[in-house]
Amino acid sequence: MSKQRKFSAEFKVKVALEALSGELTLAELASKYDVHPTQITGWKRQAKEGMVAAFSGGPSDFSVGR
Repeated sequence: MSKQRKFSAEFKVKVALEALSGELTLAELASKYDVHPTQITGWKRQAKEGMVAAFSGGPSDFSVGR
């Protein structure tokens, strides 16, 4: 039985942003980072949702310096 791997948030962001850039295919990214293409698709979706939330105009966790 294999142990489930845990990936850092930084790693997920790196892979998701690279997937969003479209320079490499999902298969190429999966091979490059040794993760399943479905996992990359999920991280990519989460990244898109997070970006939408960041610009939605609602309350956020971001501080704006003035």
